[in-house]
Amino acid sequence: MAQANRIPVRPLGPGGPDVSLFGLGSWNTWDRMEFDDAVALLRRALEAGVTLFDVAHYNMGPHAEQARTDIIFGEVVRAAGVARDEYHLCGKLWLWEYPTTSFEQQMTTSLERIGVERADSVVVGDYMSPPDIAQIVTDVNEQIRAGRFAVWGVNNWVAADLDRALEFAAEEGMVAPIFAQLKYSVARRSMAEGQYYLPHFTGGRLALQASDVFEGGILAGRKFPERKIGADPGGIRDTIRAAADVVAEVAARHDATAAQVAIAFCLLNPAVSNVLFGVSRLSQLEDNLAAIALAEAHGPDLRAALDPLWADKAVNADGSW
Repeated sequence: MAQANRIPVRPLGPGGPDVSLFGLGSWNTWDRMEFDDAVALLRRALEAGVTLFDVAHYNMGPHAEQARTDIIFGEVVRAAGVARDEYHLCGKLWLWEYPTTSFEQQMTTSLERIGVERADSVVVGDYMSPPDIAQIVTDVNEQIRAGRFAVWGVNNWVAADLDRALEFAAEEGMVAPIFAQLKYSVARRSMAEGQYYLPHFTGGRLALQASDVFEGGILAGRKFPERKIGADPGGIRDTIRAAADVVAEVAARHDATAAQVAIAFCLLNPAVSNVLFGVSRLSQLEDNLAAIALAEAHGPDLRAALDPLWADKAVNADGSW
């Protein structure tokens, strides 16, 4: 299946920078590769036009893993001879230990570990207890004024909290979130396509950054991943494993792979600014790049075949558990 030489770019929300349609995540990726392989993968990604890298310091809350993936990413960038202005760095701010560990402390630590002076954007992570929205927006804007990053988004926030963040930012003349990083896949659609978030996307207030599009690898054909994978809102993972069989069948009918089908589904949503996925082998990257051609050639057929796989219809569309 043919693929374009360079992938497209789309705005990362209203007034945001143009970013590559695909982005590479850092959780369980850079630390799973041989160093030279990681350098080769980075160079190939940039050559193909994949310039957004979601890189986080995984050492808080459920991610208290002491992972070195962010450090390795910085080392790989330097070994590849890549200049800072050649890629978009999307960082993370965690709410698990906030405000005890402040955003200023988190950004200082994260940037030092990567070996850069600034990020381009950040995603403010999810939470298990009600957050102080006004304080979060205020503290994010302090980091923007300090030059640590320019724009920000939210990660799987409860819709009412997102609404409050947008309102507070407007009231105070502060920078509001312009994108939402949500779990989005052939199986998980309730938040991204539901009554709470969808009006923000169609109304031009937010862009959608699709994450966990493979459900930890399940929808790409690895039904029982050996590594740690993301949370399972609604407890529907067994249903998603069954859906993976249909994804594989649809892929076979189009001479494609399951991973390509899973990505292509996300690309068919006009709200999607970019799709995040993790790869730890060059062959995986090459395979995923071909999803664009698949979506362009067979979009309506794919959507019709995949629509019945929506597995989280009974899960709260506002993001509450």
